[in-house]
Amino acid sequence: MTHPSDRQRRSIWRHDAEETAAGHHRLQQTYNRRLITGLGVSDPAAAQQAGRPFRPVADMNDHLDQLDTSATPLPAGERVLAALGPGLLDLAARRAVGVHTFLVTPESTASTRQLLGPAAALAPYQAVVLDRDPDTARATARGFLGPFIGMAHYARSLRRQGFTDADLADGGSDHLIDSVVAWGDTEAIARRVRAHHDAGADHVALHVLTANGGFPRTQWRELAPLTQ
Repeated sequence: MTHPSDRQRRSIWRHDAEETAAGHHRLQQTYNRRLITGLGVSDPAAAQQAGRPFRPVADMNDHLDQLDTSATPLPAGERVLAALGPGLLDLAARRAVGVHTFLVTPESTASTRQLLGPAAALAPYQAVVLDRDPDTARATARGFLGPFIGMAHYARSLRRQGFTDADLADGGSDHLIDSVVAWGDTEAIARRVRAHHDAGADHVALHVLTANGGFPRTQWRELAPLTQ
């Protein structure tokens, strides 16, 4: 789990490089250089809204060039890229401190580690539901993840991980949900976190999903021992 002051997330379509670099510099000065900025290319719709064609690797590479030459450069060692495909993973390995992956299994984390090599930081996202009932836990997971599973770029990533069109239908099959969401008690969540670490993750970013969408303070307290 990561404290909000430890990272900022920026879409390259919503924030230009000069703005991002300046914000990063300001926060580093305020919080004693504890910040890592995450950068993502989002999806074709976001690029279209910005009036640009969607060229994820080329556009991210150009954005990194601009960060390097801004008035307050954002160093490679203080940025991570949201990446799923091999092109962005390769770019992250060369031009950032590491990657943040989304909707991935521990097996995918192991494959990503092989692509990145040993030096780059690897921080997969892990959705969790603290609920022992399989039906309600999966329903909570689908309520949040269903729209993402329906997006073309995430669907491609899931297919690369071995999931089928049937797995992607109707908000995700039980097999898919169980593979990308950790649900159950705290020990079940801990086992999934350990699996990602065993596969080569340096950090696992937990996102608690709840049925009512409220602020999950109770669940955070229950999961807090996993950060020790």
